[in-house]
Amino acid sequence: MIRLRDGVHIDAGRTVVADARSAVGDVNFVSHAHADHTFRTTPRTVLCSAETAALVRARTGAKFESTESVPGIDLLPAGHVVGSRAALIDADRRYLYTGDFSTRDRLFLDGFSPVPADVLVMETTYGDPRYRFPPQAELEAEICDWLADRDDPLFLFGYSLGRAQKLQHLARRATNRPVVVADSIREVNEAIEAVSDVSFDAEPFEADALSGDEIVVLPSNLARREWVTDLVSRVGGVKVGFSGWAVTDSYRYRGGYDATFPLSDHCDFDELVSVVEAVNPDTVYTHHGFAEEFAAHLQKSGYDARPLKRDQTSLSEFA
Repeated sequence: MIRLRDGVHIDAGRTVVADARSAVGDVNFVSHAHADHTFRTTPRTVLCSAETAALVRARTGAKFESTESVPGIDLLPAGHVVGSRAALIDADRRYLYTGDFSTRDRLFLDGFSPVPADVLVMETTYGDPRYRFPPQAELEAEICDWLADRDDPLFLFGYSLGRAQKLQHLARRATNRPVVVADSIREVNEAIEAVSDVSFDAEPFEADALSGDEIVVLPSNLARREWVTDLVSRVGGVKVGFSGWAVTDSYRYRGGYDATFPLSDHCDFDELVSVVEAVNPDTVYTHHGFAEEFAAHLQKSGYDARPLKRDQTSLSEFA
């Protein structure tokens, strides 16, 4: 049985609890180090990559033992952020839990490679046909060309773990301008550098010390802060947002951005469909984002697909 409660609970001879805040199962899996997928109350042992464990500790101070090896469960690179993993559970059936994932190779990350499974539990953040992204190489080239053509102060916004690191690499590819980052991003940079061969050439962000030549990388949640808006205005800067949501114009206005690009760490709609086809499961469970819409699309294509509903107690609730 698959249940969405505090995290996703997969009952397959033993209970695997994935990406929960505090729920504890026989196995406790964390797919990656984003805050909405990690524990607040930490179990004694967590199944996750060494990179995810280091990032969680750096970002939250959580103390726990981590392991990448549990009998009957294989961890697969998920291509979402550094350290992200999908879990393949071999029990009475083969269960594939993706966590957040992307099949695209992006800068220093390799994309997720689907494997066959009987049951697929997948995130469907962009499970709507409106969300189709440009080819990755073309998108990166477009971003680099845009950055290279600008000589005004640039403020680039992306998640502290994920897009912020890719924006630093793209800025460095496109220009020799100084790159400065917020403390929360710098802490993530340092944690990644400590556990991988990925490195970043960025200086700490100090608002009062800006010369105007810098490319500033800030967390997305600061985009609408009054002090940020005032700073950008004072130095004659440009605010640029990066997200898959940028496919629609509403993202630009919600963030108060001057420009946006659909740079994402998730699959787009077509890539989600391709993953289902490659896994070829008997049953698909969808969650996050357009879960109901994507499940309905799969049903029309002949799949047994069901959106996960929080706190369901029986499969009849999917009827």
